[in-house]
Amino acid sequence: MTRTLRQFATGQIPIHPATAWYLSDLGEFRGKQELYTRQSPQRLKALREHALIESAVSSNRIEGVSVEPSRVRAVLAAPRPLFRDRDEEEVRGYRDALAWIHQDAASIPLTEDTIKRLHTMTRGQIWDAGQYKNKDGDIIERHADGSERVRFRTVPAHETATAMALLVAEWCRCLEERWAPSLLALAAFNLDFLCIHPFRDGNGRVSRLLWLLQSYQLGYEVGRYISLERIIEQHKGRYYETLEQSSQGWHEGKHDPWPYINFVLSVMKEAYREFAERVGEIKAPRGAKRDQVLEGIKRLAARPRGGFTISELEQTCPGVSRDMVRRVLREQQAAGAVECQGRGTAAAWRTKG
Repeated sequence: MTRTLRQFATGQIPIHPATAWYLSDLGEFRGKQELYTRQSPQRLKALREHALIESAVSSNRIEGVSVEPSRVRAVLAAPRPLFRDRDEEEVRGYRDALAWIHQDAASIPLTEDTIKRLHTMTRGQIWDAGQYKNKDGDIIERHADGSERVRFRTVPAHETATAMALLVAEWCRCLEERWAPSLLALAAFNLDFLCIHPFRDGNGRVSRLLWLLQSYQLGYEVGRYISLERIIEQHKGRYYETLEQSSQGWHEGKHDPWPYINFVLSVMKEAYREFAERVGEIKAPRGAKRDQVLEGIKRLAARPRGGFTISELEQTCPGVSRDMVRRVLREQQAAGAVECQGRGTAAAWRTKG
């Protein structure tokens, strides 16, 4: 039933070339993430607060749920807002779900209970909040002229509970047995969740919250500072296009998951690029770049193979010039803290002692 994750269990599906490229780039960004997040605390706090609001507004707006611009702050920032309508309640619920994930992601288990709780938080007082659908519900595309077409036939209601239990179980197995790179598994899970379509309404919003939760648990935390939901909304046409492409043949296990998987990875890459640009605008305090290089040396030396090259050190120190990297290395070499084994940029450096 979990068609995409199960495909990777066989080990017979080669990774799409574009996917490999995205995974490589995202791995690089993840390596620089810790350095980015050591920038100005006040600036990072502002980014977090802004991303929280953008995410709540954009994720709901994708589904046609919106709040008047003049009401956004009152609905999302007030401790106990008074709602004017259900839309405001749902946007605030999404914001509260985000706050929960931001604060407790490491301790939130990815279970059916968690998925149902996220749905309850985003749907407010609706009668079936937190409950799987009890009637079949296909994804219908409605046009301005009144015509409509079935975009995708979802899993029948009577099979939904079984499909969700299997999806959660296979996510855990996928990570434990390493069926696929973790980010690839995240995108595959997201696709399978949307194809199962477990709730009567609100599936898209829950899928984006799960995407965020899983990315945090895998060590990719860019969503704290840059709204993934806002980027998805900016590419909404592509989002629906790739989802439709990758869902065709899903029930038979004959679908092509790569369009949607690559879309998910492209969103994360765009978020990281934007994050790098924004923190790059922050002027580092005096001595910060030197400390950044020293921390990079420490991290690289802690790897099993120990040694590192100047190029590798540069990659761990975004925003630091090669001259500064070399200057710190020379200082450390003169102090007897590091030694160079070889010549040129490919020479290996090691810590001493």
